[in-house]
Amino acid sequence: QVQLQESGPGLVKPAQTLSLTCTVSGGSITTSVYYWSWIRQPPGKGLEWVGTIARNGGSAYSPSLRSRTSISRDTSKNQFTLQLNSVTPEDTAIYYCAGGRGFGAAATYDFRGQGTQVTVSS
Repeated sequence: QVQLQESGPGLVKPAQTLSLTCTVSGGSITTSVYYWSWIRQPPGKGLEWVGTIARNGGSAYSPSLRSRTSISRDTSKNQFTLQLNSVTPEDTAIYYCAGGRGFGAAATYDFRGQGTQVTVSS
């Protein structure tokens, strides 16, 4: 059974960089059939796709966040990491890492972490 666990700071100051890591167990991020994604849920709103990294290392990002987003991976640790630059309070959300057979705004996910609350505030 694939399991995902998010880690990172819960509070980030405006204009700084948000960095979250997802540790995957029970499946390899380089050989499994899944795409590995970050999604978020702002307060009172629905889920929003942030970006995805594929097993070959290729990546895709939400058009609205592309200029501020980067997803990388550490294959030796079976982890992938989200970096979101120049954050504002509008980036406050519960952030989830997830694995699924597709990606993008309409994707569904086979696995998802428990989520981590990130608040952007001075």
